[in-house]
Amino acid sequence: MENLVIGGLVLMLGAAVGSFLNVVIYRLPAGLSLLHPPSRCPKCHTSLQPYDNVPILGWLWLRGKCRYCRAPITMRYPLIEALTAALFLATFLQWGVAWITPAYWALLSWLVALAFIDVDTLTLPNPLTQSGLVLGLVAQAVIPLVNTGAWQAAVVGWMNGVLGMVVGLWVFEIITLVASLALGQTAMGGGDAKLAAMLGAWLGWPGVLLSGFLACLLGAVVGGGAIALGWMRRPQPLPFGPFLALGSVLTVFWGAALMNAYRAVFLPGI
Repeated sequence: MENLVIGGLVLMLGAAVGSFLNVVIYRLPAGLSLLHPPSRCPKCHTSLQPYDNVPILGWLWLRGKCRYCRAPITMRYPLIEALTAALFLATFLQWGVAWITPAYWALLSWLVALAFIDVDTLTLPNPLTQSGLVLGLVAQAVIPLVNTGAWQAAVVGWMNGVLGMVVGLWVFEIITLVASLALGQTAMGGGDAKLAAMLGAWLGWPGVLLSGFLACLLGAVVGGGAIALGWMRRPQPLPFGPFLALGSVLTVFWGAALMNAYRAVFLPGI
């Protein structure tokens, strides 16, 4: 019973964070304040009542329409809230009550916001990638410190984050340069390298390399499939941020298992 209560609280926390992420995704690229005005209908601009703004349930109560002007409210809002809630619960189930749990909640929240902003605008805002990078370096130092009480562990963790940041930035800068020369046009935006640097700060250099590999694999499959099915044309830009975010989520939850499987197959005995 206690576990069900805790799980329910985690889900509610994740859904509430997801509700705020919807605000970030909509307002940050538009240069609007994240706090003022309060949540309102994007069509008639009427402020929403607190009971209309309950994550997931509010959209269901309103049947996907504004209470005042009856304009449709996109289903993406409750889906982002549900996605964030699921990620929060999955993190808690894997790591339990530990300092790494709220740290990964923060990372996953940043990734959700960045992925959907990239889908909407083909940009990865500097305020998010830069603040996420700083938070990652802080987490790399603080978590080992509170777990061990040793400053040496904090220094090692911080240096691991810095190395991951540099590797992520340089690798993606090189990939962008080579791909742009090969294609004769810009292959990736500058924000992708900054996002890779942020991921390196959180996941270290092995984690960012695995995330990048998974992102390239997923991007190639999705992009190639979309072109083959006629859903997009070759020159059409494809946001890479969502693939980096998805590759990072896979690395967070299954990175160690994937790396161990790779060593077992390709580097046996090492």
